[in-house]
Parts: sequence; structure tokens; C-alpha cells
Amino acid sequence: MKNSWTRGLIVFAVCAGMSAGVVAPGARAGAKVLSALAAVPAGDDAAVAQTDQALMSAVTKGEKAAANKLLDANFDWTDVDGKTTTGSHGLPEVPKLLATGGSAQVTTHTYGELATVRVDDGLTHVLRVWAKRPTGWKLMVYQEVRSLAAPPTTTPGPGQDCQNPCRDVLYQPKNEIERGVITSYMGLETASVAHDAPNWGPHVAEEFVAASSYSNKLLKKEERMAELAKSQMSGLAPTPVVTMKLTDFGDTVLMQSKQQPDKGKPLHITRVWTKRDGKWVIVLAFQTAIQSEPAKS
Repeated sequence: MKNSWTRGLIVFAVCAGMSAGVVAPGARAGAKVLSALAAVPAGDDAAVAQTDQALMSAVTKGEKAAANKLLDANFDWTDVDGKTTTGSHGLPEVPKLLATGGSAQVTTHTYGELATVRVDDGLTHVLRVWAKRPTGWKLMVYQEVRSLAAPPTTTPGPGQDCQNPCRDVLYQPKNEIERGVITSYMGLETASVAHDAPNWGPHVAEEFVAASSYSNKLLKKEERMAELAKSQMSGLAPTPVVTMKLTDFGDTVLMQSKQQPDKGKPLHITRVWTKRDGKWVIVLAFQTAIQSEPAKS
């Protein structure tokens, strides 16, 4: 069952010059926070929120040891420039965070054993995806996006023929769950290319939101369908898949991919899918341009 709540609250403001390092007293304080979390029932919205706050507190204070204890064995940490740290040994250093202010809005959704926490503050957007493990909630994905300050001057186009990702995503599904998600994803992209709003909608959850380095705004379902109906592709056109990884949690799937638009730098993309009424629908998409790689012109 999905539980969701949205809160406007003060989010940790992080100064751009925060130093990375280990603070021994902070590590002891972090251990106390982790101990307190054990009293909160796993799988509850409150547990996700409290664990999320504990991670952000540890990172802002430079408490690497405490932060690493809250990371999943297969976490991805992607900064605003698209640099991704991946691995099972934790963060090598405490990262600098994309600064958000007191007006930031925090939105949390829990989908069974997967939960998403999204922080939006003007042009800055942060996604944290949590997975329920035997030892509690662990962070699987941290991803930052900074939207464009103005509408894009050039719009990535799908091209005349959409082989990838409409008919092939260069990924072999490992089971029926993955096959169902891939089929829905290709249907979603096919409808986008065709500007077919009626066939795009069934693949998308009502709470869907997308953030992209190539767009100047958060995109929601109703707005996207209106743009498709008007043949307006506002910076979120389908892009060919280069690599893809799926992690399933029963009726929820985390999709991570690298994709190359026909213009601009490649994108690191995180999507979350959930199964409703027997159909797989996308609930969220975060797209961060990888600044260290060359742009396609």
C-alpha cells in the first residue's frame, strides 16, 4: 500500500564551502541517532523521514562514519554536475550538497519497500531513494538537479525513427517484473515521440514529477500531457539508452540509466516505477547532465 505526505519545512541549508572530513565526536553523536532510529517501526513513513533527516544531519556536520552507516550496499550518489559515486564501501569523503533554503518543499512517498524523498527549492531539486532492508531503511540513490534559469533555446529531438528507446533499450530483462517495466517504458517513449497524450497517460502515475538539467521547471503529468497534445517537447524528449540497471522490490522498481540526447551532454537518469491495477506506471524521473563528458552536437 502506498502512503504519501507532503510537508513544507525548513531543509538543511548547506554552505557551498563545507569541508569534507571525519569528526570523531560527531561519529559518536551519529551512533546515538542511529540507536534512536531503532525505536521507530521500519516501513513507517515516520521511519523514512527520521532516517532521511539523520543522514542529512550527518552529512551537513561532516560525520562520514554516521552517514555511511545509512547507505545501502549498492548506493549511487550523483551531484549536480552528474558525477556519480557508486559502491559498497561508503562515501570516500563527505560531499558538498546542493544548497536549498527555508522555502524548500519536501515531498515523500512510500511504495512498499521503496521510498522517495524529493526536495524542491526554485531551480534546485534533490532526490533521495530509500530501500527497506533487514537493518532498516538504507539510501540507494542521492541525486541533484539544477534546472535551467530560462526555457531551453534548443530542444532535444527524438529523430525520425525511434528504435532506441521505443523498441529496444539495450537491456535484457531478468524476470517478468523487469519485462513488464521495460514494456511500459518503451510504450511511454513511443507515445512521447508520437506526441500521443492519450497513450502516454496510462503509463504515468498521477503524482508523477520529472526534473531535468535540460528543462527550466518541474514537469507534472497534467502539464506534460497538455504539452504533448500541443506538440511541445519542452526539453524532455526521449533519449537513447546507453546503459541501464533495474532493481526490483516486488511491486516497485528502481530504474537507473545513462542516456544520450541528440544534442548536449549525456544524462544520468533515475526513474521509479510502481504497479497499480496490474499496470506498471512511472512515478518519478530525475535527469542530471554529466558535465565531465563531451556534448553531442
